[in-house]
Amino acid sequence: MKRKMGLLLAIVLLVGTVLAGCSKNNENAAESSNSADPGTGSNASAGASGPDISKPVELTWYLLGDANPDTPKVMDEFNKMLKKDLNATVKLNFTTWNDWSTKYNLLLTAGEKIDMIFASSWAGYFKYAKQGAFMDLTDLLPQYAPEVQGQVPAQDWSDVTIGGKIYAVPNTNPEYTPDGLVYREDWRKELNLPEIKDLDSIEAYMDGIKKNKQGVIPINGSALNEIYTMFLYYHDLHSIGGDSGVVVSKSYDTPRDIVAYPFTPEYEAWVKKTKEWADKGFWSKNTLSSKQEAGDLIKTGTGAIYWRNPPGASGFITDVQKNDPKVELGYFPFTRFHNYAMPTMAIANGMAIPRSAANPERSLMVLDKIRTDPKYYNLITYGIEGYHYDLINDGKNIEMPSKSQDPAKVQAYGIADWGWRNKELMKSGIGGWDGLDKLNEEFSNMTKPDIFSPISMDYDPVKSEYAAVNQVIDQYGKPLMLGLVPDVDKAIQTYRDKLTAAGIDKVLDYVKQQANAYYDEKNIK
Repeated sequence: MKRKMGLLLAIVLLVGTVLAGCSKNNENAAESSNSADPGTGSNASAGASGPDISKPVELTWYLLGDANPDTPKVMDEFNKMLKKDLNATVKLNFTTWNDWSTKYNLLLTAGEKIDMIFASSWAGYFKYAKQGAFMDLTDLLPQYAPEVQGQVPAQDWSDVTIGGKIYAVPNTNPEYTPDGLVYREDWRKELNLPEIKDLDSIEAYMDGIKKNKQGVIPINGSALNEIYTMFLYYHDLHSIGGDSGVVVSKSYDTPRDIVAYPFTPEYEAWVKKTKEWADKGFWSKNTLSSKQEAGDLIKTGTGAIYWRNPPGASGFITDVQKNDPKVELGYFPFTRFHNYAMPTMAIANGMAIPRSAANPERSLMVLDKIRTDPKYYNLITYGIEGYHYDLINDGKNIEMPSKSQDPAKVQAYGIADWGWRNKELMKSGIGGWDGLDKLNEEFSNMTKPDIFSPISMDYDPVKSEYAAVNQVIDQYGKPLMLGLVPDVDKAIQTYRDKLTAAGIDKVLDYVKQQANAYYDEKNIK
């Protein structure tokens, strides 16, 4: 772990140094770009004729992941339209999934001329934006992407705004990915167990399964995700910045009340409960070393509960029922503990322009086309109509590949299109689990903005303490969370002593500083 942290630190320092230079080197370029006003710059066209596009340009774009084998064919068609409308073409490049984060970092730090790139909170958007890797789009958007500017909700713009400046265009596709449990609904009915709607009914379900289903362990395989996420949601605890270890905000309504949860009475009560569950055999003694996900054991008929978010549950349930239609699965989202749901941050997926871009204006104009014109959106997202797909039900749904093609020869088209998704233009497929649409409707009726994920956490100032705390969590916290200790009270005290010795107080103070700075900026009390 120490070696990994050392390497990580070296990379972070290198990135910071390179980006600092990159920022200075591109300062003039950025000013030149921002001054390319149609009314004042040398490229300007006169009057109300719009941005000057007389000079043909080839734009270099990057997406994560891998190209589809048919991407060259699709981009040929795409560029024919683009050449005619905007006198531009796009060269679409991909990082591949192999070591993508290292490649992504190099793309943003090595000064390669890139006109647009995928950006995301999980790909380091806030870190790279603060380090100067992305261009400020605030003044460019109204001129070169006016429709997108009006299309994106104010809250979503707020999510990508840092220090009053916009560094990315977030997608417009509200998604809900709270945690929850997939369970054997057919067994619940067979055993006349209560409908799952709270913690008591979950406990009753596990107890009924354990007592009545020979050879079945309620949470078979690895049970940590199931129990840990249930603990956070049940007590309305929220990790800061996506991964703050044991440091959490105590509730949505009091986001500045930030604590280390192992020192709370709620944690004491929870691990005493999980000790009871472990002793009853709700999961196996070797669950922490198990390499099997609980879902794998549902498929073999030896498990009954599996942790998934709704989209993941949908795919899992569809897959299980395709192989055995007699199996009935249910889903309980943890959002029902407190009756609210937070959509994923808008910048969970988006598009940004690196500071090295040669043609930021034209890139924004192309993005404006993709996000507002169905012809462009469908082509670059779904491929060629009549070949890769057909539109059905008056264009509301999509069938892939086209019925006119031999499915053995033509596959559905897909690339990492998340960055430009616009819900108004997206097409849903047919078939699959119908519970997902119902859940999304439920979530949309109880939605609240995500005020925890946008907090950018760079643990470099407390890297030693952070690493030591995480080692303590692995060694002492995980067995306690699953009740795999002989004496809970003694184990809690040992855990707290080890966390204190590792420097949890320093980590806690640092997280509080970062969180409060964000809340001050966003005027969140």
